[in-house]
Amino acid sequence: MLLIGESIHIIAPKVKEALAARDGAFFVELARKQKEAGAGALDLNIGPQKKAGPEVMDWLVDCVQEAVGDMTLSFDTTNLAAIEAGLKKIAKNGRANAIVNSTSAEAERLAAVPLLAAQYGAKLIALTMAKEGIPVNADARVGIAMETLIPRAQEVGIPMENLLIDPLVLTVSGCQEYVPQCIEAVRMLKMVADPPPLVNAGLSNVSNAVPTPMRPLLNRIYMVMLMAVGLDAAIVDPFDDDLREAIRIVQTRDASTPLGGLYLKLHDAVAAGSELEPSDADMTDPRQADVWKTVQILLNKVIYTDSYLRL
Repeated sequence: MLLIGESIHIIAPKVKEALAARDGAFFVELARKQKEAGAGALDLNIGPQKKAGPEVMDWLVDCVQEAVGDMTLSFDTTNLAAIEAGLKKIAKNGRANAIVNSTSAEAERLAAVPLLAAQYGAKLIALTMAKEGIPVNADARVGIAMETLIPRAQEVGIPMENLLIDPLVLTVSGCQEYVPQCIEAVRMLKMVADPPPLVNAGLSNVSNAVPTPMRPLLNRIYMVMLMAVGLDAAIVDPFDDDLREAIRIVQTRDASTPLGGLYLKLHDAVAAGSELEPSDADMTDPRQADVWKTVQILLNKVIYTDSYLRL
């Protein structure tokens, strides 16, 4: 499981301020801390940066590489010139570990972005989204991947091991019906090709617009469910200790605690295409009760409200 650290994101006020002030020390420290927390790659989301994009990305790569060396960097912006500036910087420094984040099936992006990734030998995140938007159901998302995204990657010479299909995680707050369909899309993507494509997810999107104290619980339970169907990579908060522990429990099959045992029951149920049973959770244990309630939200069995844990 490749964990891509999400903390260098223009939407965060401190990141936005540091970028505007060209505060290199801030980014050196933030990159270093993400690596120490267990991130295997770092996402650099600078926003559109319509005018200064190439200069900003070039400068930011210097800052980040001072802290993390040849760690994989993900260039996350709609500004193609900025993405290429980052790729050129890595190539100039003799480093080729890069992810282009991202293309979609929209004609303009599909024409240009895969070519850029192929030119520099970078990995490519490809979103299952077309001009019409994001399909609700899993079949349509997989169709975009199989009929458009994968053929285009092959056409420009991107090997399958460099392509990450992203079936698009959306939030339980307003897009709840999309959430279980993303799980099924990952499952299907792992079944429709041999070898199957690698699959990525922007994990924290599932809890966008949710009250901050509730977000980590939704994120980690969704991660367990996505791991069950074959997720390969995720853009995550690397500072979430409980998330990292849930991943460790699944990867090592550690059922030594009641909560760990419940995570594994959930994982195995989702992997088998079934559901967690009420008897699987000890509802007198508040942490297990919260897991049960959260699973019902993520499967769209119970309508999400900000008070769902108190119901």
